Amino acid sequence: MLNFLKKQAALIWAKKSVRKAQDFKLNAEKNQEQLLLSFVRHAEKTLFGRTHGFEEIHSVQDFQKKVPVADYEDLKPYIEKVKKGQRNILWTDTPEYFAKTSGTTSGAKYIPISKEGMPYQVKGAQSALFHYIVKKNNADFVGGKMIFLQGSPELEDIFGIKTGRLSGIVAHHIPNYLQKNRLPSWETNMIEDWETKVDKIVEETEKENMTLISGIPPWLIMYFEKLIEKHGKKIKQIFPNLQLIVTGGVNYEPYRDKMEELLGGSVDIVQTFPASEGFFAFQDDYTKEGLLLLTNHGIFYEFIPLEEYGKPNARRLTLKDVELHKDYALILTTNSGLWAYSIGDVVRFIDKKPHRILVSGRTKHFTSAFGEHVIAFEVEEAMKAALEKHPAQITEFHLAPQVNPEKGLPYHEWFIEFEKEPQNLELFSSELDDQLRKRNSYYDDLIAGNILQKLKISKLKKNAFNEYAKSEGKLGGQNKIPRLANDRKIADLLKVYKI
Repeated sequence: MLNFLKKQAALIWAKKSVRKAQDFKLNAEKNQEQLLLSFVRHAEKTLFGRTHGFEEIHSVQDFQKKVPVADYEDLKPYIEKVKKGQRNILWTDTPEYFAKTSGTTSGAKYIPISKEGMPYQVKGAQSALFHYIVKKNNADFVGGKMIFLQGSPELEDIFGIKTGRLSGIVAHHIPNYLQKNRLPSWETNMIEDWETKVDKIVEETEKENMTLISGIPPWLIMYFEKLIEKHGKKIKQIFPNLQLIVTGGVNYEPYRDKMEELLGGSVDIVQTFPASEGFFAFQDDYTKEGLLLLTNHGIFYEFIPLEEYGKPNARRLTLKDVELHKDYALILTTNSGLWAYSIGDVVRFIDKKPHRILVSGRTKHFTSAFGEHVIAFEVEEAMKAALEKHPAQITEFHLAPQVNPEKGLPYHEWFIEFEKEPQNLELFSSELDDQLRKRNSYYDDLIAGNILQKLKISKLKKNAFNEYAKSEGKLGGQNKIPRLANDRKIADLLKVYKI
């Protein structure tokens, strides 16, 4: 009876939430400018606001003249003041949290989350589930057990600001009505070693009525493989009532075939786009491609055409200016004090009524050693098309340029860990090359002009990417290995796993 009531309540809440969402879907372009100006007025007296003349900002154009695009290094002097306990620096008062992320050039990054910004992190995930419930007209999963993948919920204190991984912070904000259904236990979530943690999660969940599982695809695959190894059954046999997988962080498509094999039955997939800086988008229709951009969730968006990114006079477009099927660097201004912040993600609009996007890559993750500027979306789509013609199963892959081969012309080297190899690797390799040429005219010109030779595949042994990640201290959680690079730093480390 209790489960029936929970399901009915979930259906009612979901329908109400989806109805309310219609306003921002229809009025996104108009509401975005109002949102930005409300942020500016709120932060006018902050150090950042005084330094950048916020009192003179009365339009998006004023804002773009006064506030340059910034990365973490640009905002770091302000963040360091906040870390020392100073108030009213980037946003009024001090942040409620710092989400601590792994940086590369900057070392650890401390992303501020204000008391105004925190609720949207939870609302984004909640809205994704509500849209799914309405589309499916079914809330059965609320009656079972659910995994919400999290980093350790243990938080440190920096001058009164609670600090930790975003997923650990969110663990403190999961609604009470989900707490009794949530797995793994608090104690298991506190385990830092990833392999130990997954083993414990298997132990805690293997006999439960799991109905929803959330995590990034590489983590899900590792968890599912351990369950299958232990029980000798597919996941849908172990969890017959598993209804929904919520995933994010990376493009799901390259993992789809592998996931479907492990699942061994039908499970709905909902993709999301969360980050420490905000919850940006989710799949509002799990039967269609694309993520609904959340334009009323405490974030003002700007978009720089990817080919102009990093140039002095790069255009900063708003929602009304973007074109479909073009790649844009994503720029954020948030109600946590990030101002014209370049997050490093690249997005592509596939619809404007409402605004739906695909995450097509990272501004720093590309291959352009020869001027081709190949991005993640292109290599992932090429891989998908090649697999359709030459069936195989890919665990993971990484592309890097080989500029100085021992003999012959330079080429793209693809490091691939196969779960199941294609019947003919040479035909698969040729098809993969052809598919990439179709998607990137610069790469096509380089092959046609005999500047590059066709790509080469280097096969890696089983578990190569997990072993590499472990050796780098990046196994598990929200850690992701870049699919492509413009150098051979990762490639040189992967060479030891070649077959």
